[in-house]
Amino acid sequence: MEPRSYVEAAKNQQRRMATVQELKSLEEHKTWSLVELPRDQQVIGLKWVFRVKMDASGEIKKYKSRIVAKGYAQEYGINYEETFAPVARFETTRMILLLAAQQK
Repeated sequence: MEPRSYVEAAKNQQRRMATVQELKSLEEHKTWSLVELPRDQQVIGLKWVFRVKMDASGEIKKYKSRIVAKGYAQEYGINYEETFAPVARFETTRMILLLAAQQK
């Protein structure tokens, strides 16, 4: 069963390491930066999403952690399991650029 919070996930060493790797990746790719919040605005909440990737035989292959923005209020049992991480796969980006070059 996947953890519901960072506190639950932090009890597991592999999940902690996956979380550290996610934060390190965000910093290396300069995905975000801290800015001062404008007076009339509210902060968008964040949510950690934890998954375990398994191979065909059911062995644990990798622990994954993602931090995603919550653009709406979530309620457990209604929309709690819905997540969105705007990440394009490299292969998809490459294919789009290839098609654009072919079409000039």
